[in-house]
Amino acid sequence: MFCYGNDSCARTVYPVTVRAALYVVLGSAVVLTVLGNLFVIVAIAHFKQLHTPTNYLTLSLAVTDLLLGVLVMLPGMSESIENCWYFGVMFCKLYNCSTVLLCTASILNLSFISIDRYYAVCHPMLYPCKITVHTAVFMILVTWCVSSLVGFGMFIRKTNISGIVSFYIPGVIMLGIYLKIYMVAQRQVHTIGLENTSSSKVDKHQRKATKTLAIIMGVFLSFWAPFFILNIIDPFISYAVPPALFDTFVWLGYLNSTINPLVYAFFYSWFRKASQKLLKRKAFQLMGGNSKKLVHK
Repeated sequence: MFCYGNDSCARTVYPVTVRAALYVVLGSAVVLTVLGNLFVIVAIAHFKQLHTPTNYLTLSLAVTDLLLGVLVMLPGMSESIENCWYFGVMFCKLYNCSTVLLCTASILNLSFISIDRYYAVCHPMLYPCKITVHTAVFMILVTWCVSSLVGFGMFIRKTNISGIVSFYIPGVIMLGIYLKIYMVAQRQVHTIGLENTSSSKVDKHQRKATKTLAIIMGVFLSFWAPFFILNIIDPFISYAVPPALFDTFVWLGYLNSTINPLVYAFFYSWFRKASQKLLKRKAFQLMGGNSKKLVHK
């Protein structure tokens, strides 16, 4: 059987039960990605005490993950399950560009977050003047401008350097930065010892935040590395990698955007508290709205 409108593209048709199960699983991943990252965005935007340079960078990462859920995972779900693209050539190109753009934005956001953590842990005295809100905004602008250039460069010039720019170079740089942070943090632990001062508490908080963001970076590299490695190997084996395996590794990368809010919820007390307050406020609003309706009646 062939794809609709394309007699040269063979199509694999899954049994109805398999397709239904895939729609449930992948659809749930899309919903979790959108709702989880939306919660992060609302929490940081709503509470003024969360308006810090680090959280602005985290906000940019959450926006990236949210857009990936809507613009990439949603149409990609149909392509993966139906084994065919039904949305036309132009939208296919925009879809591929959006995938590269958002993947690049994710790792550039993480790169700037690693720089933020480097100054926070390695140069705490310089941190307040080096990493300001204006600095964070500049980092975010650079992230989205470079990502747009890489993503839409594929569309305009038909070039494909996304693997080098989007993954390998930033990945190596981030690993180097976090290795340096780890070494400095270990020295700080040894120096501070068991002192119970306000300074040591601040250092402990910074190390915990750094550990959490290092986990987020590690998750990103782990989830996307199989796809990018396979993408390099494939030409050397005459493009013999099965499409299903490629598709599986692509979705493994997409699921990184689903996991990030769960990491925030598990490791960040501010995110848990903000979420609880937002949910309680929403519940009170609903109860208030219902009571007004009852009184009106």
